[in-house]
Amino acid sequence: MSSTAVDREKPIERLKQRVLRHLIEIYPTASSELAERLIELMDHQEPVQAPIAQQNHWSEEDVIVITYANTIKVDGEVPLRSLLDFLDRRFSEVINTVHILPFFPYTSDDGFAVLNYRRVNETFGGWDDIQHIAAKYNLMSDLVINHCSAHSEWFEQFKKNLSPGKDYFVTADPSADLSDVVRPRTNDLLKAVQTPNGTRHVWCTFSHDQVDLNFANPDLLAEMIAIVAFYLSQGVKIFRLDAIAFIWKEQGTSCLNLKQAHEIVRLLRTLIESKDPTALIITETNIPNRENLAYFGNSNEAHIIYNFALPPLLLHAIATGNNFYLNNWLMSMPPAADGTTYLNFIASHDGIGLRPIEGILSDDEVQQLLDIMQSFGGRISWRNYGAEKTRAYEINISLFDALQGTLDGPDDYPIQRFICVHAIMAALEGIPAFYIHSLLATPNDSTKADALGNNRAINRHVWDANEPDGLIKDPESDTARVLCGLKEMLKIRKGQPAFHPNATQYTLHLGSGLFAFWRQSRQRHQSIFCIYNITNQIKNFSLTDLNLIETQQWKDLLSNTVYLDFDETVLLRPYQCMWLTNFWPK
Repeated sequence: MSSTAVDREKPIERLKQRVLRHLIEIYPTASSELAERLIELMDHQEPVQAPIAQQNHWSEEDVIVITYANTIKVDGEVPLRSLLDFLDRRFSEVINTVHILPFFPYTSDDGFAVLNYRRVNETFGGWDDIQHIAAKYNLMSDLVINHCSAHSEWFEQFKKNLSPGKDYFVTADPSADLSDVVRPRTNDLLKAVQTPNGTRHVWCTFSHDQVDLNFANPDLLAEMIAIVAFYLSQGVKIFRLDAIAFIWKEQGTSCLNLKQAHEIVRLLRTLIESKDPTALIITETNIPNRENLAYFGNSNEAHIIYNFALPPLLLHAIATGNNFYLNNWLMSMPPAADGTTYLNFIASHDGIGLRPIEGILSDDEVQQLLDIMQSFGGRISWRNYGAEKTRAYEINISLFDALQGTLDGPDDYPIQRFICVHAIMAALEGIPAFYIHSLLATPNDSTKADALGNNRAINRHVWDANEPDGLIKDPESDTARVLCGLKEMLKIRKGQPAFHPNATQYTLHLGSGLFAFWRQSRQRHQSIFCIYNITNQIKNFSLTDLNLIETQQWKDLLSNTVYLDFDETVLLRPYQCMWLTNFWPK
């Protein structure tokens, strides 16, 4: 055998051994044949290349927009094409990545009860439309991996006891003690289903239309790997692993964050990177902060994790004018190792999760936040907790309405407050992600929520494209003021090396009502002091409270003010933001 042939075989063999090690952690009796099967499903066309360890696939220029495929509609036009046109016209200057929420055929939950993983919902468009978006933007797609629709072909096969499908779903004995199972909803965990073999009870973590998939079956795992390979071929670059923490069930446990769940993430990363070393994994967990951080693994699980604690903590801080808890949380957050980073967001298609702040905010502080949000039209969704108990799970409200005031009620600063929280998000360590409805200052859609009986629909408005276009053209509209302010901020942000997702970050202490932190570029030539008045009162601080190097000039990037007197006391208007730096383009 020639040396060239040997060199071509070695990478595949190394990959096989890595895959097998993952599989044995999941299935102790796993064989090399299963490893070979999964590798074959990834459809390698050339020798695999191992990814470079701890390589950052992002920079300060990365900004994500989160949207449904049909958020922007034009009569007579395919929604995915309308979306691409809108992105190009309104956001292309400031965003380079788009997360299109599930665009597959579905039966409920706005896409998260998937009927068929390999088809695009025909009412949205087709794979060619997805590819057109992927050609212009980095594309993030959901891998709805924990469950699928109770009306899917797989589940229909399950009910007939036919393959494929008959062993694809988690079942349990209704008499078993499942009291330790952590619940994110209030529905009964098990659903009775009639089959040729009698009544079986399937596991439904989220709803009875979303039946949990059985990853204890390697054949189901293989199905998902084939789907992953297909998505890669369609242009997907970032895989959002939906509800990944719930993926493995084991009686007598919480069925949350089990070791097999983490190993499945590691396996997916290995296989995805072997096909495309630049493709990324982000884990969606919505669980307490410490548990969420575990999905970085040893820099071998998720490339990116959601900063789930940020939305409720920032909302609490801005509503109360109290940054104590926000400061303490930020100080406790570990810097992400190279090759990993955080995704920072404040709003999304889901509500504002409350599990991530368990152990951070007291019950009284949480209740205070709930009361404020309900006074602004928000709703509360609940989860089962212990024996016949419920606990608030998330707040359902549009971010624009959530920020219309403080604990004292609405005031005259909603736009300033809205810009302020996004300026905080955009400056923190990590990659910022903007929900499209935040960019458009969309208010609560209570009519839709009432009609569907779904609290989350309050923040899932569907726009006729003419409506936001008209609002954007009106300089006095909330939409125009918000979008203009956010775009100007993001244009500034893109040029700052200190805002690299992995640049150094330290929390500063400037007193109550002033939230502040310091960022420094990886080359150490740029510092940015990020200072925010999170109250509706004038606040001040002295420049002597900052470590300003006297031999350098310092400029606030947001106001273009240059500071020459380092003994100066700076006054900040309500919700005014500063990005004070020693380096900017001359």
